[in-house]
Amino acid sequence: MCSSDLSSRFGFLGLKSVLQGIVTLTAWVGVLALGACSESETASVSAGVENAAEAPDTNYESELQNQLIAAQPGDVIEIPAGRHTFRRGLSLAVDGVTIRGAGMDETILDFKGQLVGAEGLLVTGSDFVIEDLAIEDAKGDALKINEAKNVVIRRVRTEWTGGPKTENGAYGIYPVQTENTLIDSVVAIGASDAGIYVGQSKNVVVRNSRAEFNVAGIEIENTVDADVFDNIARNNTGGILVFNMPNLPQEGARTRVFRNQILNNNTENFALPGGAVAGVPAGSGIVINSNDDVEIFDNDLADNDTAHIIISSVYSTNYASRETAEGFDPYPERIFIHGNRYEGGGTSPDMLELKVLKTAMFGLTGAFPHVVWDGYLNESLAVDGTLAPEHNICIKDEAETELLNVDGPNGYNNPRVERDRHLCEHERLAPVTLSIGE
Repeated sequence: MCSSDLSSRFGFLGLKSVLQGIVTLTAWVGVLALGACSESETASVSAGVENAAEAPDTNYESELQNQLIAAQPGDVIEIPAGRHTFRRGLSLAVDGVTIRGAGMDETILDFKGQLVGAEGLLVTGSDFVIEDLAIEDAKGDALKINEAKNVVIRRVRTEWTGGPKTENGAYGIYPVQTENTLIDSVVAIGASDAGIYVGQSKNVVVRNSRAEFNVAGIEIENTVDADVFDNIARNNTGGILVFNMPNLPQEGARTRVFRNQILNNNTENFALPGGAVAGVPAGSGIVINSNDDVEIFDNDLADNDTAHIIISSVYSTNYASRETAEGFDPYPERIFIHGNRYEGGGTSPDMLELKVLKTAMFGLTGAFPHVVWDGYLNESLAVDGTLAPEHNICIKDEAETELLNVDGPNGYNNPRVERDRHLCEHERLAPVTLSIGE
């Protein structure tokens, strides 16, 4: 989502009439029922944190605010261990500043009583480092970094401690319109949109991090050149999302998603109805929408109940009729899926209509294939109804992975399983290189 916080982002995979004579499949978009994990599930998320922090420090707020206001390039602001409470959001607008705590479970910035501000911490300065602290229960986004270059975020935890709730802030780690950004060894829990989100940015690495109990665990949106690897995305609604929004000045491309554990992303969607990701089906592992040159490889995907990998165009969303930026490419092209490992998944898709589709095609005990595609393609790049090899969705997994084409362009009347058409490969994408934070 752009920095102006689009109030209405597209929904998801509007499958309207998947099996003619059997079921009319309404959009996957819709408002999903609000939900929250059990207390037993979430109790362990913050285990040990209460014991790690001392009694709340109610006197530190003004001191830290003054340090941020007076900061100069090259300053290092040390925040001591303890639980520090804040009634107002914090902001930093100076380049070249480092904010450092004593550890993500030792230095805790507590915004549960926040009365003023849309973020816990808003940063608009470049050459910025933040490390070794936690931001809890922000009124809105936890950590937002806007229009900055050379950003390092490491060993930072963002969390809404009451478990998944619609009332939680939208984003945990939230760099937008940035360039040269490293997100390393962070933890994001409980965001009502995305735990780790990077939007409209260039040259991004997200690694060694954990996202749990968010609507979207990790989301890369309208971003050019991103590597997402060695992360754990589990117990979210959707594990890892690679999206292009149709009405933004920059389209994203060239994202690598590899060596991640994408597990059990079945938390009921608790996003604000009608908002950003309210239509993502629970049980989504990796989701690609209207993005090109995406390489998904060497991941472990397990027990994502709707599908491990979902590929779609804007035309199967409720955003299709809205204004788009000139020249926007709505089709996902040059998607390369290879060398992944799958376990379970696809056995209990979200929403009744999807359950009916699964049962009608694969039986009560069957499952969706590991990859589901809405079937929309650029006809100018097609040969005999299939994308030309240089633009195709290519799958090269040892598991002989099949793809379910739901036939969106033809009213979803002839969904079918395909394999041979997608037995191909693309040139590997180049790694993203950063000159910061290594």
